[in-house]
Amino acid sequence: MKTNIGIKENNRKAVAEILNKLLADETVLYTKVRNAHWNIEGPDFHAQHLFFEELYNELAELIDEIAERVRAIGHYAVGTLKEYLALTQLTEMKYKKNDSQGYIAELLNDYESLIISLREDIQKVEDLEDAGTEDFLVGILEKHEKTAWMLRAHVA
Repeated sequence: MKTNIGIKENNRKAVAEILNKLLADETVLYTKVRNAHWNIEGPDFHAQHLFFEELYNELAELIDEIAERVRAIGHYAVGTLKEYLALTQLTEMKYKKNDSQGYIAELLNDYESLIISLREDIQKVEDLEDAGTEDFLVGILEKHEKTAWMLRAHVA
C-alpha cells in the first residue's frame, strides 16, 4: 500500500537514503564496540568490559529504531554486511594492543565523526520537510554527544 504521510515521495526517498547511511554507520560502530568488549585487556578490563557492553546495548536499540524509521516513511532498510560496508563512513581498525586507551580513542573518533554527520543530516532532513525524522536525528545526536563526552573523559 502507498505511504501517505504528508511528505513527498522524492523527499521520503532522500530521507531514507540518509537514514540507511546512518544505519550502516551505527551497525559498523556497534561491531567495533563489540570487538572492544570481547577483546579488551589490561588492569581496567572489568570496568571497560562492562562500559563497552552498555554502549553496544544502546547501539543495538538505536539500530532497530533507525531501521524502523526507514520503514515508517515507506522505504526498506538496508540489512546486509555488504550494504553496510558500502555505505559507512567508518573504517575497520586492526589494533596493535587490546588496551582500553586504544579502543576508546578509536571509538571516540567514530562517535565524533557521526556527530558531525548528524548535524549535516539534520539540516538536510529539515530542508526535505520531514520534521519527524529531524526530531529523531536530534535525539540520536544528543545521545552520541553524551557518549563522546564519556569516552573523552577516559582518555589521558
